[in-house]
Amino acid sequence: MSPKEPPRRVPGPGRRPAAKPAQRAPHTIRLGSPKPRLRLVGVGLTLVMLAFVVRLLQVQAVDASAYSAKATENRFAKYVLAAERGEITDRKGVALATSVDAYDITADPKMFTPQESKAPDAPEQAAALLAPILGKDAKEIAARLKTKDTRYVVLARRQTPQVWNQIKDLKKLFADKAAADKRNNGPGANVIAGVFNENSSKRVYPNGDLAAGILGYVNAEGKGGGGLESALDKKLAGKAGEITYAQSGGRRVPTAGSHEKPAVPGEDIELTIDRDIQWAAQSAIAEQVEKSGADRGYVVVQDTRTGEVLAMANAPGFDPNDLSRARSAAMGNAALQDVYEPGSTAKVISMAAVLEEKKATPDTHVEVPNRLHRGDRLFKDDIDHPTWYLTLNGVLAKSSNIGTILATGQLGATQAEANKVLYSYLDKFGIGRPTGLNYPGESRGILARPEAWSTSQQYTIPFGQGLSLNAMQAASVYSTVANGGVRVTPTLVRGTKGPDGRFTPAPAPEKTRVISQQTAKTLSEMLESVVDDQEGTGTKAKIPGYRVGGKTGTSNRVDPATGRYKGYTASFAGFAPADDPRITVYCAIQNPTKGSYFGGQICGPIYKTVMEFALKTLQVAPTGTAPAGLPVTYASAPPAPAPNAAQPSPQP
Repeated sequence: MSPKEPPRRVPGPGRRPAAKPAQRAPHTIRLGSPKPRLRLVGVGLTLVMLAFVVRLLQVQAVDASAYSAKATENRFAKYVLAAERGEITDRKGVALATSVDAYDITADPKMFTPQESKAPDAPEQAAALLAPILGKDAKEIAARLKTKDTRYVVLARRQTPQVWNQIKDLKKLFADKAAADKRNNGPGANVIAGVFNENSSKRVYPNGDLAAGILGYVNAEGKGGGGLESALDKKLAGKAGEITYAQSGGRRVPTAGSHEKPAVPGEDIELTIDRDIQWAAQSAIAEQVEKSGADRGYVVVQDTRTGEVLAMANAPGFDPNDLSRARSAAMGNAALQDVYEPGSTAKVISMAAVLEEKKATPDTHVEVPNRLHRGDRLFKDDIDHPTWYLTLNGVLAKSSNIGTILATGQLGATQAEANKVLYSYLDKFGIGRPTGLNYPGESRGILARPEAWSTSQQYTIPFGQGLSLNAMQAASVYSTVANGGVRVTPTLVRGTKGPDGRFTPAPAPEKTRVISQQTAKTLSEMLESVVDDQEGTGTKAKIPGYRVGGKTGTSNRVDPATGRYKGYTASFAGFAPADDPRITVYCAIQNPTKGSYFGGQICGPIYKTVMEFALKTLQVAPTGTAPAGLPVTYASAPPAPAPNAAQPSPQP
């Protein structure tokens, strides 16, 4: 027997083997009927499918338009494509104002809500990051990012590509952090995902403050805010375009396509200005204004034949590239917007009237006392003197107020009639009228009707006090004389160039005959005496090799702050070559407080500097002819007057 087998028990004597237990009948499992369960499952599936069908019908049929609009709103972004602003150039095509690539920084306020950004203070966090980059206040940026009922706000306009690159780097950094956070089952907060950019352009002025008074500037909205930028804004601005594209998570979906309406660039404007002559004029006037301690000054350079303005300089000026440092008083174009009493430079109009009306000739004798009583005033010249025995030419050369009063008194049988005649010439020369430049804020000057002239104005207007004009009007008077008596309306724009590159010249300026050619020629010879004759007041304006005609001016100045006379306006106007004029230069300085205040002393040198530069720049050769050399004085015992020549004499 194997040791692993248990021992068998052998029944002892008298024992019977135990009986086997009775076996139970096997239990039969009966399955229930499957029909009820199938019915239940079928009903459930039917209800689910019915719910899907109802929802599908609601989405695709009942509320289809609403859901489609919402999907479009969330998926498609529409942005304006800014048009490239046209250039402004000088007459040679040199850029005076141009545009460079820039970006408008925008944002979608909805993407800064807690639900979208996954951060409770996303606007504040984003503002703290953007403020130092954009140079703006963080509170202002946060307020914009909290704007309701819009998905578009502008945070900053016309930012450089460098600024957008910094923001783009921030966006990538936060996008990577949000993705990593999501992988770790975090919320994936991104507080800067809703910042975007739009292509734009920034206006720049390559020459700084050069011609800023003419050009003006562009404001923060990209529109012309002053000068020609404002006057010609529609031509320069062009027409904005539009682009619509699909976006997701603040990023454009490149495969979803887009719809674009291209922007139309603005027109380029070519000015009559010569950049080099403008620089010479601006440098000269700025230096003299500072040296004289004056309030301001202006220089206008004009082509006498075409009326084109070659330069229009103001001092002090401003740099349109940095308006934050500009003084508001210097941001206009004072040469067109300031009005002032011109003084003796206006005597050329009085002399034109006397000559044209044939009341005198350059040789006519005019006896000039030291004082002259007229109306309720006693008139004098700028210096005390014994009785002067001057020709009409000498009256202009020595700039005698008394002599001018006596000469213009011959224009009518009565003073009232003389006033009307003088007024008609002032009006024809453009005093009290728009210059024709259509410049924003331009002043037309002040010239009352002759019947409204006060007692003193009847005698002060002939020598340039009691009426007002601007620098462009004054220059135009001398250009009219230089152009043979024909006034050509001044122009600043030579033409425009459209997006197709085709140049369209500006309309021809209007021309008006003011005085006869003979009168203009005589006046030119008389104006030479002012500069060439040793008795003249404009000897500092002489230019070696050229014949120069000009006139000095020193007038009492109305202080704009008080409305009273205070200080002086110094001026000089003239043209060259005097016998074949090509260029007019006019200079005026307001309220000089250091050194001389006489026009011949402080504006004569400016005239000379600018005129010399302009003649060389335009390659105008000297004529080589000798000046007329008209007499300035006559002997105290004058001969009998020539027939038909009036001889003014003092009246008590």
